[in-house]
Amino acid sequence: MTIPENAIIFVERAEHEGDLRLRLTFNDGTMRIVDFGPFLRGSRNPLIQAYLDPIAFSRFTVKEGDLIWGDYDLCFPVADLYEGRV
Repeated sequence: MTIPENAIIFVERAEHEGDLRLRLTFNDGTMRIVDFGPFLRGSRNPLIQAYLDPIAFSRFTVKEGDLIWGDYDLCFPVADLYEGRV
């Protein structure tokens, strides 16, 4: 599903679904389960790989409609999250 034209979509809620997956709820009611595992495992950047640690991964927040880790250490485009990909 793609974002409708001219729609303003943001993340309202994020819940840990186990492993490296999150259930994301968007302001239009759409829910997606997004697996961040392939992205994190495929990265060669040690700052990104640090989020393979379950405790570090679970410290995400939703801030002003964005899903973030740390001080924007990780932040993904909302449009990609809405489509279920990272």
